[in-house]
Amino acid sequence: MKLLVTGGAGFIGSNFILYWLKKYPQDRIVNLDKLTYAGNLENLKSAENNTNYKFVKEDICNSPSVNSLMADEKFDMIVHFAAESHVDRSIANPAPFIKTNIEGTYVLLEAALKNNVPRFHHISTDEVFGALELNTTEKFNEKTSYNPHSPYSASKAASDHLVRAYANTYSLPITISNCSNNFGPYQFPEKLIPLAITNILEDKKAPIYGDGLYVRDWLYVEDHCEAIDLILHKGRIGETYFIGNLTEDISNIDVIKKILKIMEKDENCLEFVTDRPGHDRRYAIDWNKIKQELGWQPKHNFDDALAETVDWYVNNENWWKKLK
Repeated sequence: MKLLVTGGAGFIGSNFILYWLKKYPQDRIVNLDKLTYAGNLENLKSAENNTNYKFVKEDICNSPSVNSLMADEKFDMIVHFAAESHVDRSIANPAPFIKTNIEGTYVLLEAALKNNVPRFHHISTDEVFGALELNTTEKFNEKTSYNPHSPYSASKAASDHLVRAYANTYSLPITISNCSNNFGPYQFPEKLIPLAITNILEDKKAPIYGDGLYVRDWLYVEDHCEAIDLILHKGRIGETYFIGNLTEDISNIDVIKKILKIMEKDENCLEFVTDRPGHDRRYAIDWNKIKQELGWQPKHNFDDALAETVDWYVNNENWWKKLK
């Protein structure tokens, strides 16, 4: 099997490539990545000499190059990770999010259609559904209406709609997965968990937005990769699958306190900072569909995965130090 992975030098994409090459060593992967600030080929150093892995530096918005690559390689699957994904950056400057997340997805869909790619899998986010109230049991599911609140989530919502439109209008064989907040190795240190870990390692404060009571559903990246694997092999064409992890809410401040405990630091290392505009209060994912239909459930307990993540950043200072 031959896969095109877009955004494969990013956090989730690189973890997925490493996972796939290990599990399916006979398969070939082409990694298409523009190498923005969040793309890092050091994530894939262990794969660079693998004859079944190839890196192509290119922008997914470059239609002639994308078409040419698909025509030459004859892919069996496209796994589309490539996206601008940081909410704060989208608030400061929405333009790259509109271009990459919407126009880039359009270019890929057009090329996939033109080149008769048998499967197009689109990676999306729970943020397209807006926010839930604190202290409720409500969760997002595959029937939840879209209600994005930031330029980032709006651009991802638009890309989801485009993918479904190409399935309905042109019969492009697609699947979509909406995941919760990922964490784990190789995550760029602007996100909550790696920022807190690396700040503490640098004897800086771990920043907390607002009152710290914001809730996210945290998904260990390896569990996410396994879920995508199952969707690609067993998922029904045209379907959307939600991928989450937690069964109980954990606030951001509690996540940071868990990190402090693992790192044997006290709460003097916390620093409350000015909240960002339009900050969604709570996300929670109902992942019952993928469990019932495909037999997936996360293998990693949140506390154990968090401890593994702390250990990774402790032991890979050379990786994150230069990025900060």
